[in-house]
Amino acid sequence: MKALVLLSGGVDSTTCLGMAVDEFGRKNVCTLSVSYGQKHTKELKAAKQVAAYYEVEHINLDLEPIFSYSNCSLLTHSSLDIPKEAYAKQLDQCGGKPVSTYVPFRNGLFLSSAASIALSKGCSLIYYGAHSDDAAGNAYPDCSSGFHEAMSQAIRIGSGDQLTLKAPFVSWTKAEVVKKGLELSVPYDLTWSCYEGKETPCGMCGTCLDRAAAFEKNNTPDPALKKGEKQ
Repeated sequence: MKALVLLSGGVDSTTCLGMAVDEFGRKNVCTLSVSYGQKHTKELKAAKQVAAYYEVEHINLDLEPIFSYSNCSLLTHSSLDIPKEAYAKQLDQCGGKPVSTYVPFRNGLFLSSAASIALSKGCSLIYYGAHSDDAAGNAYPDCSSGFHEAMSQAIRIGSGDQLTLKAPFVSWTKAEVVKKGLELSVPYDLTWSCYEGKETPCGMCGTCLDRAAAFEKNNTPDPALKKGEKQ
């Protein structure tokens, strides 16, 4: 059995990759990373390094033109700044709508593309790292269990029952994801999360705060940070 893993270069997708390699072996796993005009292009470099660490095939896909109409704050052409506060506060300001860093139907596009590539590569499984903290409060609706169930059915039917979609963390917290990754010795030192994409993590955007909290709950220093850097 072969698996394709959507690999962003962050904590969740890297943990997914660690699980897939542990279960199927590196020769039966390939990875897919997507450029979509994100400000934090450092995550793509991280994904490449993670794939090299696991010695798995790494595929790159450019979907940037699709998002050229969006003013999502995560995109390079956006006029909006990336919020520097926890997602809970962002959601209060959004009135229940997705946060400004939600890229319109991003996971839907990624998974549809992954399905096509997976079929062509002879894979029967697709893994992605959506987890419950991102779905909470409708911050990122394409990380929710409802979205996963709908996409799972669409991909299964659309592939003629050849593909199964796996989101092993869809009911997990990020702290639980990190706990699993630590058990598998996932190379978190190679990963990148910060939305700013500068030389060091800003420590203030939603994903930086969530990452820091996840490692703290596991009583483990974040190995990606050098001594004295901000999270």
